[in-house]
Amino acid sequence: MISKAIHFISIGGSAMHNLALALHQQGYFVTGSDDEIYEPSRTRLEQAGLLPAQIGWFPDKIHAALDAVIVGMHARRDNPELIKALELGLPIFSYPEYIYQQSQHKQRIVIAGSHGKTTITSIILHVLKYHNREFDYLVGAQLEGFQTMARLSTDAPIIIIEGDEYASSPIDASPKFLHYKPHIALISGIAWDHVNIYPTWDEYVDQFEFLAEAMPKAGILVFDESDDMLDVIGQKERTDIIKIPYDAHPSEIIDGKTYLLTKNGGKVPVLLFGEHNMKNIAGAMAICDRLAITEDLFYEAISSFKGAAKRLEKIVEEGDRILFRDYAHAPSKVEASTKAVRQQFPGRKLLAAVELHTYSSLNKTFLSQYEGCLDDADIAVIYFDSHTLAVKQLPPITVDDVKLAFKRPDLHVFTDSVQLLEFLISQTSIAEIFLLMSSGNFGGLSLESIEEKLLVLSASK
Repeated sequence: MISKAIHFISIGGSAMHNLALALHQQGYFVTGSDDEIYEPSRTRLEQAGLLPAQIGWFPDKIHAALDAVIVGMHARRDNPELIKALELGLPIFSYPEYIYQQSQHKQRIVIAGSHGKTTITSIILHVLKYHNREFDYLVGAQLEGFQTMARLSTDAPIIIIEGDEYASSPIDASPKFLHYKPHIALISGIAWDHVNIYPTWDEYVDQFEFLAEAMPKAGILVFDESDDMLDVIGQKERTDIIKIPYDAHPSEIIDGKTYLLTKNGGKVPVLLFGEHNMKNIAGAMAICDRLAITEDLFYEAISSFKGAAKRLEKIVEEGDRILFRDYAHAPSKVEASTKAVRQQFPGRKLLAAVELHTYSSLNKTFLSQYEGCLDDADIAVIYFDSHTLAVKQLPPITVDDVKLAFKRPDLHVFTDSVQLLEFLISQTSIAEIFLLMSSGNFGGLSLESIEEKLLVLSASK
């Protein structure tokens, strides 16, 4: 039985608590601290006996008997537990550093990019699980059939990692994906985001260039060739690196359902839709090919893939009305998701709502990047909370600032979640497709209220 003692500073984070659960399942002695823990992290940690008895930071939890301390980005540089760990000279890791340490003997496949990486990673995991392959993984969303969002074992020969470009820890500003040192890397596309970390386009693009340059000899770089900037990075000559470009998988929509068109003339029904998801499928297929999953095996598995949580996730469908929830928040993601729903359901009235919730989306200078991204919606809605701006210590923005940035005169902008909910409910008899996009929760918006209203409307017809 493994008996290593690991302490997590910021155990409540999405990736952090999943890594904590994965190590606990392997027999590690896991402890942790945090100053805020939300659902579903709270319940999942509590069920595993890992929920801290008290909220806050307690330096006495840090002692010389710890084998490692893993620190999350939610912690600050002056965190008292981190300071004590440094004073004691304990091994301190960001979670990407720790995952690398635990997977040095495995083949490491890293999925990166500004958008699509969660879905691509999820498709690969689904296909491998469908065909009973042994693998470890780290993914940024909950998937059907997987208990946790991370798995680390001693015997799996490969690990599939969703790697992002965020800073690794409060004491390590390098992008997470550089720590994984992949044998195979996929970059899905580049669209400027995270302006609080990368204030210029060039600085942002540089991170993906660094990832490509860090590929080892005999490494494999898979990339979306339809992305102009990424095509430049991907096609650059690198010694002994295999380059595999991909584009959207051929498909067609028949009566609101999407089918993949195979080389032999067959049609494979899939639950995903939209041009961006056809690219995601093609990227995942290219990776699976390198893992000895043939096209036939891939097509057999992909038909049952329902998607990752909050990625164009269908919440309810009753009669002619559908409610989707999506994690989209950056301009390119918002535009891609809105366009995908419009193409899937042409001729049906579409309401698309976006919450400005991230540092980038609430940055007045960055707002102009959203121009045109909701043009495919019949009814366009924006929500932001002035309290979020205060918490993130950002300068205030106004309703007029938002309207000017989106360049859409009929844009509906709300700063009160109650008024937003009232408006959405008022539209349930008008709009047929509802698409709610946010990395937050629209100020605690009750999806159940909208869902219930749609169900009542459908029942009355």
